[in-house]
Amino acid sequence: MRTTIRGKNLTVSDKDRAYIERKMRRLDRMLDDRTEADVELRLEGNPKIADSHIVAVTLSTAGQSVSSMAAAASFKVAADDVIDKLERRTVEARQRPRDRRRHAQERYDDASMLASVVKERDVEDDDTRVVKIKRFAIEPMFEEDAITRMEELGHAFFIFVNAENERVAVLYRRRDGRYGLIEPAIGGGYSGDD
Repeated sequence: MRTTIRGKNLTVSDKDRAYIERKMRRLDRMLDDRTEADVELRLEGNPKIADSHIVAVTLSTAGQSVSSMAAAASFKVAADDVIDKLERRTVEARQRPRDRRRHAQERYDDASMLASVVKERDVEDDDTRVVKIKRFAIEPMFEEDAITRMEELGHAFFIFVNAENERVAVLYRRRDGRYGLIEPAIGGGYSGDD
């Protein structure tokens, strides 16, 4: 993470700069190298306000930004407060995709129970080998979730959209009891170990 510390209409002391840089390292372990942190220190102009030291931090990564601000009696206390807030927000932001996946899986489970989601139609008797067509709603999920879903259904295979690469994949149970994954590639050659 690249951190820029500047003062608005004031000179940041070396002591405050070193303290803030040390505290920002707490966020460094949760964010990647592309993240930029802009830290601004300023003083409130009204002398009657006790919490006149303001620290504002903006984190920018991959086109998204998270900002927070805190005011206290000193820059060190304000920096502690704002970094605590950002740490909580960062943890929540990292947790959100997992919650969305869990919510999407619950929606998929509910939808699969409804007869209207799975539409079956029998093909008229003719000389084709297809005797039944099923159409069903499909949502992205991770391999672990697909294994769990396949086990719940008691099937030997399961078709899903892989959430990591957004491609259709077929999960199947091998004879040895483990799992295999087929990822179709248009125009690609065969690649597999067995």
